[in-house]
Amino acid sequence: MPITSPQFAPLSQLAADLKSGRTTSRALVEAALERIADRAGQGSTVFLQVDAEHVRAADDAHDALRRAGTVLSPLAGIPVSIKDLFDIAGQVTRAGSKVLENAAPVKADAVTVARLCRTGAVIVGRTNMSEFAFSGLGFNPHYGTPRSPWHADVPGEARIAGGSSLGAAASVADGMAAVALGTDTGGSIRIPAALCGLTGFKPTASRIPKQGPLSKTLDSFRPIGVSVACCALVDRILAGRDPGVPATRPLDGVCFGVLTNYVTDGVEASVANAVAAAINHLAAGALVEDVRFAPLDRLPEINRYPLVAIEAYAWLAS
Repeated sequence: MPITSPQFAPLSQLAADLKSGRTTSRALVEAALERIADRAGQGSTVFLQVDAEHVRAADDAHDALRRAGTVLSPLAGIPVSIKDLFDIAGQVTRAGSKVLENAAPVKADAVTVARLCRTGAVIVGRTNMSEFAFSGLGFNPHYGTPRSPWHADVPGEARIAGGSSLGAAASVADGMAAVALGTDTGGSIRIPAALCGLTGFKPTASRIPKQGPLSKTLDSFRPIGVSVACCALVDRILAGRDPGVPATRPLDGVCFGVLTNYVTDGVEASVANAVAAAINHLAAGALVEDVRFAPLDRLPEINRYPLVAIEAYAWLAS
């Protein structure tokens, strides 16, 4: 994918640069704020709220701690964006909607936000999203629609960033944050990560305490980053575990199943070729087998009244 935006380096490189003195937290955050404020960019569409004064005070504090020999975690002093679905103490959680624009500011951080802050992440701001997270396309008629970096500088070639964590992905793709906190119910992290050339995954839904869910059954909270290792590090922090990246394991003996029905229906040739190339890389060490999962063929029938819609209605109605 031709990415034209100056993204941040992976978290491991940023942590190493901070440790060696090659950069400072203030320098990293100023780079993020400069990208957000760039009138030629899309910061005003990607972010619904940025408190630059608070952000600068936080990164100065981390630089002072580092000079004193204290480093809270590999994420300390690094700019992170937060999807507008999460509570941040003293701020309004709009969930990408005008309906909640005048709601009272919340009194406490969501568990996920609190865990990021305890490990030293610098929250640069709240990112745009599909209204109430109810769309995988990534449109927002109220606050605008961020773009993918795909051919972003080519007139007439603009592409959507994907939803519902559209601002989260765009913030990382455009170098406005090193990593982003988003949510995934039916693809809301994986879709924008894919459309913006980033990494995102959906883990076990109950792995992290939830707040303000779209679907209590299917919601999952996770990061979007520039690498798998970035997501692995933040995943451990969000799960309340010691920050660090688990050791890689060899592919020998690992078996991967590749779905051949439903999810491949109507796929474009360029996408099919990219998937095939990725599978070929896996096949160099792992066992890869084609799999047909018959229940998927009944999904349109089963999903006539989707669980997400039912649970979302119950939440929003309350």
